[in-house]
Amino acid sequence: MPITKSAIRRTKRTQLQASVNRIRKGKYKSAIKEMAAYLAAGNAKKAKSFLPKFHSQLMKIAKTGVINKKTASRKISRVTKRINNSKKNKAFL
Repeated sequence: MPITKSAIRRTKRTQLQASVNRIRKGKYKSAIKEMAAYLAAGNAKKAKSFLPKFHSQLMKIAKTGVINKKTASRKISRVTKRINNSKKNKAFL
């Protein structure tokens, strides 16, 4: 239990920041799940149209420090690679 004024303020600030991070982490997870659903369904057209929004959301979350920037870049790169490979594979079928 914080006793000093500064400790009380710091506790409130920490609780607020934790709730903000929780909301942002939820947006991150929902974006990942949405893209995974498009890729699992084989819907490359929807996945490609969602890609700019996906990229934007991940980078906004990475900028605030909820996830690492390299993690966001890795996820974006892998998703982009899967979208491009799915289009190539369908061209041969």
